Amino acid sequence: MFNIEEELKKLPDKPGVYVMRDKDDTIIYVGKAISLKNRVRQYFRKNERTPRIEKMVSLIDHFEYIVVDNEAEALILECNLIKKNRPKFNVLLKDDKTYPYIKIDITSDYPSVYITRRIVKDGSKYFGPYANPGAAKEMVNFIKEKYKIRQCKSLKKRTRPCLNYHINKCLAPCMGTVSKEEYKKQIDEIIDLLEGKTDKLVKELEKEMKEASQKLDFEKAAYIRDKIQAIQRVSEKQKVSNISENNIDVIGIAKSEIQVCIEIFFVRGSKMIGREHYFYQDLKDMEDKEILEGFVKQYYLDNPNIPNKIMMREEIDDKIAVEQWLSTLLGKKVEIKTPKKGEKLRFVEMAELNSKVTLENREKDKSEILVELKQVLKLNKLPRKIETYDISNISGEYMVAGMCVMQDGAIKKNLSRRFKIKTVFGQDDPRCMEEVITRRLKHSIENPKGGFGELPDVIFADGGITQIRAVQNAIKKVQEETKTKLEIPVFGMVKNDKHQTRALMDDKRQELEISQNLMNAITKFQDTVHETAITYHRKLRDKDITKSQLDEITGIGEAKKRELLKHFGSVEKIKQASIEELMKVKGISQGIAEKILLQFGNF
Repeated sequence: MFNIEEELKKLPDKPGVYVMRDKDDTIIYVGKAISLKNRVRQYFRKNERTPRIEKMVSLIDHFEYIVVDNEAEALILECNLIKKNRPKFNVLLKDDKTYPYIKIDITSDYPSVYITRRIVKDGSKYFGPYANPGAAKEMVNFIKEKYKIRQCKSLKKRTRPCLNYHINKCLAPCMGTVSKEEYKKQIDEIIDLLEGKTDKLVKELEKEMKEASQKLDFEKAAYIRDKIQAIQRVSEKQKVSNISENNIDVIGIAKSEIQVCIEIFFVRGSKMIGREHYFYQDLKDMEDKEILEGFVKQYYLDNPNIPNKIMMREEIDDKIAVEQWLSTLLGKKVEIKTPKKGEKLRFVEMAELNSKVTLENREKDKSEILVELKQVLKLNKLPRKIETYDISNISGEYMVAGMCVMQDGAIKKNLSRRFKIKTVFGQDDPRCMEEVITRRLKHSIENPKGGFGELPDVIFADGGITQIRAVQNAIKKVQEETKTKLEIPVFGMVKNDKHQTRALMDDKRQELEISQNLMNAITKFQDTVHETAITYHRKLRDKDITKSQLDEITGIGEAKKRELLKHFGSVEKIKQASIEELMKVKGISQGIAEKILLQFGNF
């Protein structure tokens, strides 16, 4: 048995990484230390701790550690373990969105330029991220318009060039009509453009234009002139800053009761070329510098665009180690600065202001919904996670249920779930509801880290008092079977005769008075779960119809069935087809066509 007090005495006074685990052996926290002996012991001393750390320590059942040679190695190992295990008490960078990058495969003899959301360490150059995908697309279109680079996905030798060559939009490297050096000159210009080095690029182009004019090559001079003007227009769209450094990231942070927003400004060539923001949940008890440190470590771990300088308000504890680590990744010196005055401080303040505005805009409607729900439903805390359920069937056939989740006031379609009814036979929606809720609650109790996640704060049933009672019966049943105390309020989403959302109802049959804004949100929530349930119902029904009617025909396997459905679109249209129409489908002979008509009673 693991004795924490005894194991603390064995800790070495060496750098390393420590891993905290709970009674289920789940990793709940990963940290690094210059001295494992001093750092790990701090958690178990009777001193002031934040509520977050207090809760984490209360769950520690045992810990382990890995000794390394130096702090830099510890930092890298810590980052990789956090990325792999995503412990609940570490700051975790949310991956709910991916931003586009512009990629140039410079390892190729004739590189192409295109948009990607996947970063691979393949030697290519990546530019971005572009918070606005339209901006990335606009830049790539501009490049393809002004530079004669290949636009095909793969470079294959051709017997004749494609249309782009004939309309003067490609130099046709596939035909060997351009040297690697000449093509590379274009790519170098594009890289300067994407790195914000437009002043340097324009000067070089002006020199080329002048030389072309002196040689009386006016067509080339005019082409270069148009390119210069286009580059200058693109450059003007970028926000000019007074910061002299060419390659910096400026980070701002803003907090609310619900979440934290971190905003990054990308400054390249003394111009702000873009920005990006991330949201964190449940970090209000953490200090800004702790959040920023976790963010910096994870954000730059797999990022191909490490800047020469990172600026933020707070100085992080691991500043020197993180600087050394990033410098190693970049191959040249990286600094983390906390400016105290002047233009650099004002730029950090601008990033913070924008993070605050971004956070407020994101939360405005959602927070109003959460606050109103808390008041209307008379809850003790904000209903951060609400689940709703709907049953769908036709006369007791193909019985299914849909589940949807509203997290922090927003419907999360990726958290939707579908259920086949297993224990109810015949049309009995309340019993179906009871079965589904029972299965769902047990899933989270038995497997807290499973696909359903944490238990909901509130459950909405699609229906009135009958459905409310069914959900309550399920909750009571689960409590008794699992010996787990569950306090989950239940409400109904009631519709009128026209099948439109009318009100929220409590378990005393009282209809609750709510604002139009909340009514709109509830209506959307109810429509979403209804759509989830009925779409699944139709899928099972159609699959069964397809199976029972097509698969019973001798000579029709999966391949022919796919071809038939691909050609006609549905079983119903196959039923209406003639022999001649059926024989137009790949693999369908006259004999099989006759069997199909015979099956459907048309022969």
